[in-house]
Amino acid sequence: MSGHSKWATIKHQKGAADAKRGQIFTKLSREIILSAKEGGPDPDMNARLRLAVQKAKDARMPSDNIERAIKKGSGQLEGETLLELTLEGYGPGGVAVLVHAVSDNRNRAIQEVRHLFTKSGGAMGEAGCVSWIFEPKGSITVKTDGRDTDELTLEVIDAGAEDVKTDDEEYMEVVTAPDQLEKVRLALEAKGLTIESAGMDMHPKTLIELDEDTAMQALKLLTAMEELEDVQNVYSNADFDPAVVEKFQAA
Repeated sequence: MSGHSKWATIKHQKGAADAKRGQIFTKLSREIILSAKEGGPDPDMNARLRLAVQKAKDARMPSDNIERAIKKGSGQLEGETLLELTLEGYGPGGVAVLVHAVSDNRNRAIQEVRHLFTKSGGAMGEAGCVSWIFEPKGSITVKTDGRDTDELTLEVIDAGAEDVKTDDEEYMEVVTAPDQLEKVRLALEAKGLTIESAGMDMHPKTLIELDEDTAMQALKLLTAMEELEDVQNVYSNADFDPAVVEKFQAA
């Protein structure tokens, strides 16, 4: 599962860069708005909102922004009409790509995602064409803080994690059952571990290996997808070689 872990690391690093541009705050706000609209404005009674708010806090989003987004979602403030979209397709080398988008303009979101699929030599498909390859999992990014990864892995498994991915020296990806995400997060915090981010992700059940050129093309596509304003998350079943990822990041 090394490839998935590496992509999670890329997304984490990219998230830090996005925060400087403010783009990630827009995406986080939209998730909070939708969560509050769906389940109400009280995080204690709305698990999705609770996760969205925590994710925003992890990204150091100002509390005023969080409160304003909750009020927009619950109808206390006027806001834009947002729609959730799940778009699917195939990228370079036949890699499966699942895109979660939130937009105030459905046609624009679809056109932009379709354009990137086509530009990469892939194609956007019908609903359900690749979603069956993925399953929901809790995902927690833990900072290793220079500690021994074997020792950390034992602590994480003891806290209730399903799986641990340690392809990166700086970060560790902790995978949990969907209903165990908050419990494991709290357990890790109680152990004094630094939580960089936590949320729900779609994990591939099977992975596909790509040669270096194809992997570079796939990474380019996934990164471009992530940079679209309407796109919240992008998932793939590509198994990226860490050396290729490092080469892509250095380019």
